[in-house]
Amino acid sequence: MAHFIDRRLNGRNKSAVNRQRFIRRYQQQLKKAVSDAVLKRSIQDIDKGDSVTIPTRDISEPVFHQGKGGAREQVHPGNDQFITGDKVERPQGGAGQGSGQGDASNQGEGQDEFIFDISKEEYLDLLFDGLELPNLEKNKLNKISEMKTFRAGYSTDGVPGNINIVRSLRQSLARRMVLQVGKKKTVEELERELAELSRHPTQHYARILEIEQDILELKRRIAAVPFIDTFDLRFNNFVQRPIPSTQAVMFCVMDVSGSMDQPTKDMAKRFYLLLYLFLTRTYKNVEVVYIRHHTQAKEVDEQEFFYSQETGGTIVSSALQLMKKVIDERYPPEQWNIYAAQASDGDNWADDSPLCKQLMEDDIMSLVRYYAYIEITNRAHQTLWQEYESIARSFPNFAMEHIRSVADIYPVFRELFKKQAA
Repeated sequence: MAHFIDRRLNGRNKSAVNRQRFIRRYQQQLKKAVSDAVLKRSIQDIDKGDSVTIPTRDISEPVFHQGKGGAREQVHPGNDQFITGDKVERPQGGAGQGSGQGDASNQGEGQDEFIFDISKEEYLDLLFDGLELPNLEKNKLNKISEMKTFRAGYSTDGVPGNINIVRSLRQSLARRMVLQVGKKKTVEELERELAELSRHPTQHYARILEIEQDILELKRRIAAVPFIDTFDLRFNNFVQRPIPSTQAVMFCVMDVSGSMDQPTKDMAKRFYLLLYLFLTRTYKNVEVVYIRHHTQAKEVDEQEFFYSQETGGTIVSSALQLMKKVIDERYPPEQWNIYAAQASDGDNWADDSPLCKQLMEDDIMSLVRYYAYIEITNRAHQTLWQEYESIARSFPNFAMEHIRSVADIYPVFRELFKKQAA
């Protein structure tokens, strides 16, 4: 049985095959490390690859060993208070009980660091694994394409997992035939000549010895031809091709009123940046519409959406009215999958919240595939949350989540866009 070992190296002298095997095997630990890394990064660095730390206990291998058999008794020197069958209690206290210096840890367990460097592509794959746009339907095969893997013949380069055994053996057989057929034909001719000369061995003794040496050398060279060589290996080749899926638009609606302080705005921006990376990573040519609002709503570009300092009072209905206007003008629901993600601290004029509910129920919810509302606040929920709760009870394509701190952003994001069961 032949064993193939791929010792080719990729960037930074890491084996590509072993690297992918490690990522698959410890995917859960890496996902947790990546989700923890999201919280510690600045908005500008959120999409960069980095080193992640994995607890050593999570990558330890099981070990089988021979246990001690039979009944055993041990006598410890200096024992003056225990008899057979007594249980020895664990020493009480921390410092001073052993030979170590310093205070005892108040943690139940420690962890050794295992550092693993992941690229930007691997980081984003782990970050958005298992996520999708809910209720996506093929309204019109246009623009948006999903990348899918297809077979594309064979290549002389690849990873061991893609080796095509039949093709490789065919190539090996052809090579061995080319390298051996001439030598085998010569051996046959020499053997026939040897048989003729063997009738009078004394007369042709020197020639017989010469022929026998030539035959041995040729057979040695025939046997030296390897059964399979690296030149014989053929690998299944795969290519990424864009598959027309459907077209979709995502409305990002962000409250920038005076009640949204800078830490709250930063959390909202983190959420929208994750959403933008997810859309551009998973879908091709998806359109994003950015709407900022205080007392007035305005459609803006990406730069102004994330970095403008404009602020004011709060009238949420202005953003919903602008969203409805943009849909009517540019995104017919029969041709587009329409999505929306709204972020706010929940503060709104009391008289405006019922109007928001009416706009959502009468004009918007029937047009969108999915609407996500994120409230970022540590205060008690106000009228806007209460009005939206009634919408959530009436429309299954409406979801709402509460974010209290930066640590809630990524879990809430995954909850809102997790893959649905088939």
